[in-house]
Order: sequence, then structure tokens, then C-alpha cells
Amino acid sequence: MQIKSKSGRVFNLPSDEEDARIRAGIAADPDTHEVSDAEFALMRRPGRPLGSGTKTQITLRIDTDVLEKFKASGDGWQTRINEVLRAHA
Repeated sequence: MQIKSKSGRVFNLPSDEEDARIRAGIAADPDTHEVSDAEFALMRRPGRPLGSGTKTQITLRIDTDVLEKFKASGDGWQTRINEVLRAHA
């Protein structure tokens, strides 16, 4: 069976027969178990942590040479750009 997501991606779901084989394999493996609905509800979704709420995301066009110079200085280049803008403001 196929289902389509809101974004248009198509996912192929296993047939009932394939699903039964998968579940049997899980049950036969002593190192794992099938996750219950209660366990699944407690799981956290992976992804980017929430922001601090003190910053606003924008799109800003910066000259390529300026951006490359900040990026070349290593991790934290966005913070350094923010510090320069703060000092100027």
C-alpha cells in the first residue's frame, strides 16, 4: 500500500504479510521489543532545539567576501556577526 504525505512524498507501507514477518522478527530478537503506544507517546521527536526566544530569524544578504571571512574564523561566525552588528547599533 502507498500513502502520500502533505508534501507529496510517497511512502510504500508493508503488506499485512510483510508486517507479520517484521513483527515475528522483532518478537524473536531478545535484544529488542515492539514499542507500546504508551512508550511511543513518551518519545521525543528529534530535531533542532527551541530557540531562546530572544532572537528573530531573518534573511539577510551579505557580500560574499564578508561572509567568507566570518565563516573562515570557525564555529560561532553567526554569533560574531551579531556582536559586530550590536556594537555598531
